[in-house]
Amino acid sequence: MSTKTGHMGSSSSPMLGELDLHLIGEGQHLQIADRLGAHVTSLNAKEGVRFALWAPNARKVSVVGDFNNWDGMRHPMERRQGSGVWEVFIPDVMPGALYKYQLHGPDGRVLPLKADPYARQAELPPATASVVANSTAFNWTDEPWMAARASKQASDAPLAIYEVHMGSWMRHQGQGSVWQTLGEQLIHYAVNMGFTHIELLPITEHPFTGSWGYQPLGMFAPSARYGTPEQLAAFVDHCHAAGLGLILDWVPAHFPSDAHGLAWFDGTALYEHADPRQGFHPDWNTLIYNLGRNEVRNFLMASALEWLGRYHVDGLRVDAVASMLYLDYSREAGGWIPNRYGGRENLEAVQFLRDLNKLAHHECPGAIMIAEESTAWPGVTNSVEDGGLGFDYKWNMGWMHDTLNYMQHDPIHRRHHHNNMTFGMVYAYSERFILPLSHDEVVHGKGSMIGKMAGDTWQRFANLRAYLGFMWGHPGKKLLFMGDEIGQWREWDHDGEIDWACLGAGGGKDDAESKVGQIAPICGPLLHFAGDHDTPHAGVQRLVRDLNKLYAATPALFGTDAVPEGFSWVIGDDSSNSVFAFLRMSHDQHVLVVSNMTPVPRSAYRIGVPRAGRWREAINTDAQHYGGSNLGNQGGVQSEEIASHGHAQSLSLLLPPLATVVFIAEG
Repeated sequence: MSTKTGHMGSSSSPMLGELDLHLIGEGQHLQIADRLGAHVTSLNAKEGVRFALWAPNARKVSVVGDFNNWDGMRHPMERRQGSGVWEVFIPDVMPGALYKYQLHGPDGRVLPLKADPYARQAELPPATASVVANSTAFNWTDEPWMAARASKQASDAPLAIYEVHMGSWMRHQGQGSVWQTLGEQLIHYAVNMGFTHIELLPITEHPFTGSWGYQPLGMFAPSARYGTPEQLAAFVDHCHAAGLGLILDWVPAHFPSDAHGLAWFDGTALYEHADPRQGFHPDWNTLIYNLGRNEVRNFLMASALEWLGRYHVDGLRVDAVASMLYLDYSREAGGWIPNRYGGRENLEAVQFLRDLNKLAHHECPGAIMIAEESTAWPGVTNSVEDGGLGFDYKWNMGWMHDTLNYMQHDPIHRRHHHNNMTFGMVYAYSERFILPLSHDEVVHGKGSMIGKMAGDTWQRFANLRAYLGFMWGHPGKKLLFMGDEIGQWREWDHDGEIDWACLGAGGGKDDAESKVGQIAPICGPLLHFAGDHDTPHAGVQRLVRDLNKLYAATPALFGTDAVPEGFSWVIGDDSSNSVFAFLRMSHDQHVLVVSNMTPVPRSAYRIGVPRAGRWREAINTDAQHYGGSNLGNQGGVQSEEIASHGHAQSLSLLLPPLATVVFIAEG
């Protein structure tokens, strides 16, 4: 181990001990983010920064930055023999300094300057330098939340998630960071809307804004687009103070090939597979992590712990899991390499995901791991001990696609697609599911959620309200992308914002579009729960708020999501009338959910129920309050001793057109 002094007052006196180097080599260093990267410290009573980098195949490495004129001759790093780690201490460098690494590849060629893979802060894109972050600990006040969050995120708890792209929820205006100026408004809005969690599209630093964060390079750095690490931590703390959980989308499947990033990092395929049949993703023109390399696995594990541990984030939604699990994902025959048994399963990715989930649960109690996995891979949410991948929840992409397909059909044709709404219950208990209406459904020409609904303008809004009522009654946790809660006409635009103007007077499509760009200066006006100038959009917003509040207050709607005994079809086969009716049950509570997916009101429609007495009409998506025709059951119905659908008691109901009605047994 060398203790040689470098140029310009720098020193290579080692900071990393032999145990550190051993753990890094084994891929088992849980504190690697505190060892590699740039860290403010002192050496021989001199303040400065210790830089450490893993680049085993480089012939020479230097730190360059605004403190040395970006001159690679002034601060060379020293290699720790046998480890592939380089380090140097540079005195007088302070937090906020810009830096990169200059590497000479194994052939001696000077590579493009590289950003620090372990940087905890980065320059505002399109600039690409790393930033020396402040090393002081964040000021947390969320101990009560952290102690109780496990119960708030369990399978028998209500989860209603508001999915947000931080850059386009509302356009940033004025002074201060996005976390400061819009964060409090977002928290206030989500709480008042009754959501239990906010889920953010990736906020890890990424060079291309149009990737929405799904092509990240700064796996330890919150994007400078929104503010500083300290401001992000304060935002998380404020979420917890308001009773909101925070979930981040996180991307360990691939990374972009930008020259300043991980690609060909030390002159070799270090982070990626060398063979493009394994290392290149044809769908996204990105590179795929080599999960067979210990140090790469350690890099990604440490990134997950950075967000869950250091930033107190309550969960990670792991993106593109299917692309990780299958070696032939989106590849032609002959364009992929089978595993050692000749199969298509990516055994290294499977082991990585299992280890990741075990580590996250062990190191960050109460945090949840969510898989965006679009295939029928078995046991995604089974425990690792039982042969599963160990996730807490899985997005139910099949349910989303089937039900949206149904809602796009004209009601006169829905009888031929009835099973699209019922099929989800065939496999509802094979995993612990989240029902997502995500950003992916309102981009790339797919149109808006309201635009997917069939019929004229009135019917589109009625269909959307009925669909949301069906979704909130159905087993599975809930996720709704921003803008869907107001039924905006416009497809999501990451360079724009939610069409808040459609909540104002008028409310028609043209009116909403003409007001794009107008935003409320504070969050209060965005909550149009009452007023003189109601629009259909405000009605949808009120409905989502009321669905969330009913959901959180009704254990039968969430407490038995993972228990088959908590659900029972009452009517699942009335395709001729396009009517669905099911029971949700928890302990002694019974909830009846009825959806009429045609524009024809149905009077004296008899439905069997398991309990005698009054059934209160808790939600009617056709209520005038939500923009409907105001047909209903006058607040509730008394059961009659008339047998129906296998029950001794039954209700005679008026089913409003294109509506979902929720009844709760009283007494």
